[in-house]
Amino acid sequence: MHPTEPSTPTAGAAQAAPARALWRELGDAIRGTSADYTKIPLRRAVFLLAVPMVLELVLESTFAVVDIWFVAKLGASAVATVGLTETFLFLLYAIGIGLAMAVTAVVARRTGEGDHQAAAVSAVQAVWIAVLASVPFAVVGIVYARELLQLMGADNWTLTHGVRYLQWMLGTNVLIMLLFVCNAIFRGAGDAAVAMRVLWVANGLNLVLDPMLIFGFGPIPALGVEGAAIATVIGRGVGVAMQLWILLRGSRHLRVATAQLGLDAATFWHIVRTSLGGIGQMIVAMTAWIFLMRIIAAIGSEAVAGATIAIRIMMFTLMPAWGMSNAAATLVGQNLGAGEPGRAEASVWRIGWYNMVLTVGVSVLFFLFPRELMGLFTAEPAVVDIGAEWLRILSYSYFVYGWWMVAVQAFNGAGDTVTPTKINLVFFWLLQIPLAWLLALHLGLQATGVFWAVFVSETSVGLFTLWLFTRGRWKTVRV
Repeated sequence: MHPTEPSTPTAGAAQAAPARALWRELGDAIRGTSADYTKIPLRRAVFLLAVPMVLELVLESTFAVVDIWFVAKLGASAVATVGLTETFLFLLYAIGIGLAMAVTAVVARRTGEGDHQAAAVSAVQAVWIAVLASVPFAVVGIVYARELLQLMGADNWTLTHGVRYLQWMLGTNVLIMLLFVCNAIFRGAGDAAVAMRVLWVANGLNLVLDPMLIFGFGPIPALGVEGAAIATVIGRGVGVAMQLWILLRGSRHLRVATAQLGLDAATFWHIVRTSLGGIGQMIVAMTAWIFLMRIIAAIGSEAVAGATIAIRIMMFTLMPAWGMSNAAATLVGQNLGAGEPGRAEASVWRIGWYNMVLTVGVSVLFFLFPRELMGLFTAEPAVVDIGAEWLRILSYSYFVYGWWMVAVQAFNGAGDTVTPTKINLVFFWLLQIPLAWLLALHLGLQATGVFWAVFVSETSVGLFTLWLFTRGRWKTVRV
């Protein structure tokens, strides 16, 4: 026997040990753990939080892409219906995401401080706020759906077939609000695996129902673009039911008691005040997108469809980066609550590098295969041309998006939602919109002008936000 043979099993076992440890950690991340993210090794904390958040948003973005793939079979006007409806949903998303930022910050800070009862009370008040905020959108969406589409320059097909789609989406917007807010509660508490499972169920059900309701299946009639909305409502409704049940049953880090279900005025208004910056932050960004879509709508339905598909592809590729950025928000909030600002900052830099590697890889894909990516959703040459051009322009600075997202979430996780609001106001309203109008309509570049305006403004805002993060004032914010 060769003298080195006895050592072979030991060497093999040593090599297999890291792989087994990785699988154990992956299982823990997906199942969820009771770990204290302010005390365990930072690399493990990032992994346990980021994995479920990335998987959660990957499925969310998968749904967004598959949904538009089904709708695209109905033609460019059907895609434009979805795109124009989303311009109004963006206002709703602004409130939902802005509120979710505040909820994550408050729940994470209370959790880091070890005050789980206060975290539960904050969770309940956030649910009340979400329900109340949804009512005006539901009324306007149901009553004035046709007028809203006319306002956005919809074509005749959309005004004939798209009104019901808009009514479904805005009329049931409470489901969107609750999905945002309840998952923000779970993430802030450190129960990222719960948020992941909720969206898995909601979007999985949505994906199954989408083709059945759009194209018909057995006794189910073909409902067209309206069927896409109904599938979404059913999926979201089941997801929200899961969230509320888990909150009452209790997760690993948070449980709401029956006695805490009432209104608590002090906590209610504290969350409202904290959320104003986040809501303003998102409203500035979302309304900027509405203006951009109005400019694109003036160019034609093909331009709207191309932009809508391109933005869905962009969302799909950015969701993993958003997932990791959400992990940064939780780690910043909990570590500041635990009195560990240095650890909070270190988590942001670690996640920022992960994001940059991801977005650089996507940039290469966008640059080399933009037409092939668009071709997965539509065969209409004009739509492919417009969307492919935007993807290629995006590729030139896509890596900045990864740093921008994690820096913004660091501010939001710390509870400083006002600073990103001011930044967005300058770079989106005062730079992006005027520049898009000038290039697209005044100088005649059409959709190309809009895309270059987005490139200039969002690259600038990303670099500036990262620089501001390095100054460190976010560490002193009180929540």
